[in-house]
Amino acid sequence: MHGTTEPEYKRVLLKVSGEALMGKREYGLDNGVVGAIAADVRDVVAMGVQVCLVIGGGNIFRGVQAAATGMDRAQADYIGMLATVMNALAMQSALERCGVPTRVQSAIPMSSVCEPYIRRRAQRHMEKGRVVIFAAGTGNPFFTTDTAAALRATEMGCDALLKGTQVDGVYSADPRKHADAERYDRLTYLEVLSRDLSVMDAAAISLSRENGLPIIVFNIHAPGAFAQVMRGEGRFTRIVEQGD
Repeated sequence: MHGTTEPEYKRVLLKVSGEALMGKREYGLDNGVVGAIAADVRDVVAMGVQVCLVIGGGNIFRGVQAAATGMDRAQADYIGMLATVMNALAMQSALERCGVPTRVQSAIPMSSVCEPYIRRRAQRHMEKGRVVIFAAGTGNPFFTTDTAAALRATEMGCDALLKGTQVDGVYSADPRKHADAERYDRLTYLEVLSRDLSVMDAAAISLSRENGLPIIVFNIHAPGAFAQVMRGEGRFTRIVEQGD
């Protein structure tokens, strides 16, 4: 590999929202979108990068919304966690069709369909070039899959947490609704928290800050964007500590 194509990171966690898997549908999975994300992951693995994933469940069930309509919040969150397992299995299938060996580990044990979450086993899988998908969030209600992503990325010793979103970085407001929204190339964790920018929830940002884990926000739907970002190219927002 030559200088420009050398990946900037050796081990990363990619966080994909459940909504990203819907494509143009109102709910559920769009196989084309899942396949496209799997192909992007395959290209990054081919660069020699160790990759793990956390996938949300919002395309199937939103615990917070269900709780708002009167369902017990903890129960709603557990249903949401099970939704993430469905997405993880779908992504595993798509990755294996691309020729990428993949393991799903769930924070809620369900041995018939996937492995339980065991930190050292997950690290071993990654060392062997397998992609690991972490399902069922943290296994605890009241924590989002963003927080689960920051937690798993820290546990795995990842060099960066990549958040694949619907837009090419962090904006001052939703650029799809506000034409004058300002885009940021670089932010600090504290700026994200103080400006209440809706990148990730505060727990995920704080955990990343405590552990010096850079967060990189990019458009998951732009073909090849994941590999571009890994080389430090393309459009993305980097969230780091002041002075980094």
